[in-house]
This record gives sequence, C-alpha cells and structure tokens, in this order.
Amino acid sequence: MAEIDEIKKRFGIVGNDPMLDRAIDTAVQVAPIQLSALIIGESGSGKEFFPQIIHQYSQRKHKPYVAVNCGAIPEGTMDSELFGHEKGSFTGALADRKGYFEEANTGTIFLDEIGEMPLATQAKLLRVLEKGEYMKVGSSAVKKTDVRIVAATNVNLEEAIKSGKFREDLFYRLNGIMIRIPPLRNRAGDIPALFHRFTSDFSEKNQMPAVTLTADAKELLKKYDWPGNVRQLKNIAEQVTVLAKDRIVDAIELQEFLPENRGGVSLILPNRSNGGQETFENEREILYKVLFDMRREMADLKKLVLDMAEHHGDMSVENQQILDRYTVEDGLTLTTHKQNHENNAHSIQHILNSGEHIRDIQDSEVLTNTDDEEEASFSIPENEKELIKKALEKHNGKRKLAAQELGIAERTLYRKIETYGLK
Repeated sequence: MAEIDEIKKRFGIVGNDPMLDRAIDTAVQVAPIQLSALIIGESGSGKEFFPQIIHQYSQRKHKPYVAVNCGAIPEGTMDSELFGHEKGSFTGALADRKGYFEEANTGTIFLDEIGEMPLATQAKLLRVLEKGEYMKVGSSAVKKTDVRIVAATNVNLEEAIKSGKFREDLFYRLNGIMIRIPPLRNRAGDIPALFHRFTSDFSEKNQMPAVTLTADAKELLKKYDWPGNVRQLKNIAEQVTVLAKDRIVDAIELQEFLPENRGGVSLILPNRSNGGQETFENEREILYKVLFDMRREMADLKKLVLDMAEHHGDMSVENQQILDRYTVEDGLTLTTHKQNHENNAHSIQHILNSGEHIRDIQDSEVLTNTDDEEEASFSIPENEKELIKKALEKHNGKRKLAAQELGIAERTLYRKIETYGLK
C-alpha cells in the first residue's frame, strides 16, 4: 500500500478508491514483464497515467517513451507517422522521415485511442507485434524494432470486432494484460479531493484565492454523473474558481456550473429560503409565470362572457378581437354577435370547460381560490417552451435579455433551449 501511495504522489494521481488502487497495482506488476498491455476506460478517466507507470517501473525506463494519439492522426498519413517514409514516396515527401516506432526503438510506445486506427494500419501493427518488423512508406526494406506497445481505448473493441472495424487477432495480441480504469462516477469518494486539487492548482497558477465547498456542495459533486470524468471535473473546478461569486460555494451556486445529467435528468436541490422543502429553484419561477398568465387569460374570458350576457350578445370590437384570438388558438370557430349569440355563449363555455387544455390544480402557493377565478393549469413543459420562445422572440434572440425577462439564470435558459430544441 505504501508503494501505491508513493506512485500516486509521483504521478500526481488523486484518490483512494479500491478500483483505482487495483489498476495501479496491476500496472506495477506487469511493468517488468515483456507483455503488451491494453488499458480500457472512458474518455477523460485518466488512462494516460498508466502507460507511464508501466514504462517507469520496467527495464526500459531509461529508454524512449513515445505517446501517440491515433485519433488525432488523419487516416491518409497514419502509416507515415507510425512507420516513417522515404523521400519522394508521395507528394510532399521532400526528405526521409523517421516514424514513431523508429523513434521509440528499445523503449515504450503508447498508442492512445487505438480503436480509431484504420484497418490497413492495424494489419501492419499486427506484424510489429508478432515479428517486430515494419516497412517505411515507399520502401521495400524491412526494418526491425524492439518496442513495448501499450494501447488504450474508450471504444468497446469487442463490439468493434463484430462490426468489422477492428481486427480480432490484433485485439488478442494487444490484450496481453488488460487494465480497467474506473469512471469517475464509480469513485464518488475521490471527487471532493480531486476538486480541491484542481481548484488549488489553478488558483496558485493564476494568483487568485481558492474556493471552498460546503458539505452540500460536496454531496452534489458526488451525486453528479460526470460523463466527461476527471477531465470534466477539472474544467468545472476551474470555472467555479473564476466565476463563483463567493469563495465559499454552496450546492445552489455550484449547480449553475453543472450541465444536466445524461438522460436529461436535472438534480433537484432544496431552495435555501423554504426551510428544506424540495422544489425547483429556477424552473419554479417559469411555472409561476405560466400559471399567472393563464389565470389572467381565464379572467379575460370570463369578463367577455359577462359582457355578452349583460348586452344580450353585443360586445365591443376590442373584446371581439380578444375573443377571436382565444378561439383561434383553441381551434374553435365563433360567430359574431350579429350572427348567433347562443353559438357564441356555447363556444365560450367550451373554452372555459375544455379538459384538453385546462385542468384544475390544488397548489395554493401558486394560485389562490376566489369566487371570481378558477384554479387551472396547462401542460407545464409545453407552456414553459412557449414562454421561453416568446421571450426570445421579444428580445430578437438575445438570450441574456430573455433570461432577465423570465427571471432565471442565463445558464438555465441555455439548458432549456437545448432541451426544447429552440436554437
């Protein structure tokens, strides 16, 4: 255990999760053995540390270590980058060039994102693994190399094999030893320590005070899904350090920096002013606006009904335009007072009693029972979407002004625009 702690300190690894310790221990055990290794883990989970551990604890530690991101190399130049090329072998080849395998000879080569490697190059890599041989692009001379290959991927290679995107024989040659790196969501206990490390390093680098998280903020970090793993946590920590209003950050403020969990599920936090009752902080504000607007519209319709009743079907042009607006939205056709007063009254009653668009609600915090107004509610998501759309139209797409109009945070508005497809 002392050795694992020393390795963490040496390579800057933070955390005490048993799965993480097991991965480090496996890397140390396999290091002296001349086997290829395959590191499996999600993007951003920290796979890049383990090839370095294997190299530094092997007999090749004083030899070259070369890291190659296969996903960042265009398919057309992959062979040239890995194996080198001869002068004149293709347009732009103005001189001989060494490839990464030649540069890493006698040492270790780390092939990151191996699942992105083209099939043609996979066949050449298999030859390197089996015979230690390769040929430069544009050359027929066989060259020898003595390298240890450590590969990593966030792709399910077994699925890639089934779909014909990865060679099965190469998979088994690479998979001498498999090391699985746990995703951050499975290391919840390590998250507060990682956050503290990132914000402290960033604050020191930029000469600014570090932030401290409250207990509820730490719990929020632990519950979050972290699809981007450690890389995403580092980005969030740096954003909080720069943008947080106070140096002590609670869960309410921290949530503004966290995107929605995968699957579109938002984290629900208690409102700091309601004594711990579970509610939505920003979404509730939109709901209030929707309900109050709806109540005003209902009151308008009732006034129209009373106006017609008092004047035997006659109403002002202004009231008739209001009535027409509601009935068009409801898909109804109303006649004017000159045509049929009874049809008008029947249609208005249909609007007021429409069960398709209006339902009773019992939330006394939002609506108050009176003799003049009924409690009613539309579908919340649809009305929320429409309210956001109208706010954006009113301010010509300026999201900052629309957010102020709605009374919500700008980040919340961005998330809602994404959710409802209002880009």
